[in-house]
Amino acid sequence: MKIGFDIMGGDFAPKEAIDGAIAASQELKNGEKIVLIGDRDQAISMLNAKGVSVNNFEIVHTTEVIGMEEHPTKAIMKKKDSSISIGFKLLAEKQIDAFVSAGNTGAMLVGAMFSVKPIEGVIRPSITAIIPKPNGKFGLLLDAGANADCKPDVLCQFGILGSLMMKHVMGVDNPRVGLLSIGEEKEKGNLVTVSAHHIMEESANFNFIGNVEGRDFMSDKCDVIVCEGFAGNIVIKAFESMYEVMKIRGIEDEFFSKFNYENYGGTPILGLNAPVIIGHGISNATAFKNMIFSARDVINSHLCEIIRESFKNIVPPVQ
Repeated sequence: MKIGFDIMGGDFAPKEAIDGAIAASQELKNGEKIVLIGDRDQAISMLNAKGVSVNNFEIVHTTEVIGMEEHPTKAIMKKKDSSISIGFKLLAEKQIDAFVSAGNTGAMLVGAMFSVKPIEGVIRPSITAIIPKPNGKFGLLLDAGANADCKPDVLCQFGILGSLMMKHVMGVDNPRVGLLSIGEEKEKGNLVTVSAHHIMEESANFNFIGNVEGRDFMSDKCDVIVCEGFAGNIVIKAFESMYEVMKIRGIEDEFFSKFNYENYGGTPILGLNAPVIIGHGISNATAFKNMIFSARDVINSHLCEIIRESFKNIVPPVQ
């Protein structure tokens, strides 16, 4: 297993990325290796400074970096030797088994669509977010920001993608899928959610339990919550803000500490032909380490293959 790791992506790269790679490498099993993608000289210098053998990693040298503020499509097309572009090239050529980056999210999405491409039948790949619950369980939210506007059939597909990840990566049998709206009744919501509810309740591809509201995120009402990326991104940023406020005020709580993004590192883009993990731009070494472990989990679960096979046998909902 080879995990491609963009060491140039993120606000604190490459230092925090290298530190995270070192920490992850110490816990990986035999046959699992990290491929560092970025500036070779910087990587070697930082590894030497930490007293870590360069032989613990493979290094692929790149000469360019896509900045956080750059236009995703233009940057991918122009910067062919960037760490993101090279990472996707290696992934498409199957020289690595997964690609991990905390770089420009838009460039990661564009690069994924151009290189490994969506699985046949998937309208729009989706980003997920893990939501902790007070009972010790975890929920899954999608989309978390990749698709600000969605049509009803896309939301229905998110239900399929989220259900498959919850079952095969997080070990929940027959996951319950809810549609985020402003009321439990199927008539509540905007035109998109009302239409999506109709399609989802007729679908035989997942266990749909109906509409859920904002207050249900931390309840055990469902396992997967589906929404447009516009709402989903606002929700997860609100949770992150809540954690930051508690930290600033010196409030320590075991449950709320689970909202620290560092614990999860990154999230897979569901619906692609190969594992791609996107991390938070402010990622530190701990987050980078857990990003690499997330990639390993997705590889080991064979999630991409499972989604591919599932979409070959999708039962069209009654409309």
